[in-house]
Amino acid sequence: MPIPNPIAFTIFGIDIMWYGILIAAAMVLAVIIIYKRASLHEISPDRTLDFVLICVPLGVIGARLYYVAFNWDAYAGDFYKIINTRGGGLAIHGGLIFGFIAAALLCRAWRVRPLNLLDLTVPAIALAQSIGRWGNYFNSEAHGGPTDLPWAINVNGEMVHPTFLYESIWCFILFFVLIVVDNNRKFEGQTFLLYGILYSFERFFVEGLRTDSLMIGPFRQAQVLSLAVFVICLVAYIIKRQRSKYKNRIFY
Repeated sequence: MPIPNPIAFTIFGIDIMWYGILIAAAMVLAVIIIYKRASLHEISPDRTLDFVLICVPLGVIGARLYYVAFNWDAYAGDFYKIINTRGGGLAIHGGLIFGFIAAALLCRAWRVRPLNLLDLTVPAIALAQSIGRWGNYFNSEAHGGPTDLPWAINVNGEMVHPTFLYESIWCFILFFVLIVVDNNRKFEGQTFLLYGILYSFERFFVEGLRTDSLMIGPFRQAQVLSLAVFVICLVAYIIKRQRSKYKNRIFY
């Protein structure tokens, strides 16, 4: 892959970054998919827009705060640097945590079943991740270590693993898998839990290739979190699957 230019174009002297364009496009597409599929989950399409208007901004804030918190030495004492996201620096785990917490609180207030809403949203989230990861490519970030593989990318004169590409392809496939599962789900939470299992599985291994991981002491925080989420979601999936089979069993 060639060396990318992070600037898409310049207007009125302001550089418009590919990172921002891709993140915005991913969000818009995700909202459209959620809106169109809302009725399949017995949720008002207009209500999904209410969720989006609150959860998406909080998710972006959470993604930035999460990234800054685990890179505090690079941001301490510089408020402008903390809020300047034009050069990248959004952690998807932080965005998901803040977004899901906000959604859970709103579900309680608006009397919407939380797992039903999460089943609706996670396929679109996976697709948004697939698109948004290309922002890392244009910023020459979130890449892996040196490799001589034919699909390696050039970063600062060194050919490295395009870990953004690995995750982008996985999340694109995951989007279609989740859509199929969601259209035929056997219990509420099935799509959401499967997303937690499959995304965490991929992220654990891809994170091991990256050279810019956020750390918890000697451990990569994304791997620690991915492992925890994988185990929790897998156990919850097995339990809910067994309960759904028991409820649907016919006794004679």
